[in-house]
Amino acid sequence: MGANPHNSSELPTFTLTGLPGLETSQHWMFLLLAALYTVSIVGNALILFIIKEEQSLHQPMYYFLSLLSVNDLGVSFSTLPTVLATFCFHLRKITFDSCMAQMFFIHLFSFMESGILLVMSFDRYVAICNPLRYATVLTDARVVHMGLSVIIRSFCMVFPLPFLLKRLPFCRTNVLSHAYCLHPDLIRLPCGDITINNIFGLFIVISTFGVDSVLILLSYMFILRFVLAVASWEGRVKPLNTCVSHTCAVLIFYVPMVGVSMAARYGKHAPTHVHTLMSLIYLFVPPMLNPVIYSIKPKEIRRKLSRMLVGSKF
Repeated sequence: MGANPHNSSELPTFTLTGLPGLETSQHWMFLLLAALYTVSIVGNALILFIIKEEQSLHQPMYYFLSLLSVNDLGVSFSTLPTVLATFCFHLRKITFDSCMAQMFFIHLFSFMESGILLVMSFDRYVAICNPLRYATVLTDARVVHMGLSVIIRSFCMVFPLPFLLKRLPFCRTNVLSHAYCLHPDLIRLPCGDITINNIFGLFIVISTFGVDSVLILLSYMFILRFVLAVASWEGRVKPLNTCVSHTCAVLIFYVPMVGVSMAARYGKHAPTHVHTLMSLIYLFVPPMLNPVIYSIKPKEIRRKLSRMLVGSKF
């Protein structure tokens, strides 16, 4: 006989998984994830500290970078509790409300990162194509409005997801594929009609990741058109050099996301741990690499970081 669906007064619990089929490697996996968490948390906190302390970095570009660092910290702290419980303490059960809360914050920060990368691309477009108007276009008030718009848009997109899931009956074993709760993983568990969930999920992906990626691409097309019109080689390289860090941040965010989507769509017969590893790359690599990229390329941050390291020796 099939499992009976949970009634409306009885919310299900979910079982988290680490690396299916690689149970003997769980402790080594935790050590790797702990290293990624450490680099991400320390690196992003250091970026925030440097921007706060260095007056020359109180500019729109670095305000957006601060928002990106805060967002990356949010991603790390959203997954940390269940990853720690699953890989270190082997505690795999999570209540429905806790799972919904974690899912909300993970997707909230993911959508926010896409929006932040978009406003950062606009910042680069104005700085390169309209440098004389940069200070008047990106005022402090407008930077605040852009940041709030990113946060509000992401919140409005993610807020309905827990309620759309809560209305559905769950009648399976409710075993998740990861050590954290993601909407694509949860949506395969209910035994009711998930048409509305699928349509809304597709809508928010297209209206956030889809629109943002197209607008980022357009901003770089305008930047390239402007730069290629410059006669001198040095005049071309110098503005493009200011886009290197942002371009890397865009690639390390969107490439793993596309990989996860392609694996879910076309890799259904791949081993389960392949999907798990790709999901880990998507959630763990950008927060870890962003502070590394932005501590190496922008000379202001690199100079401040060098002074801090030299000062720590004495």
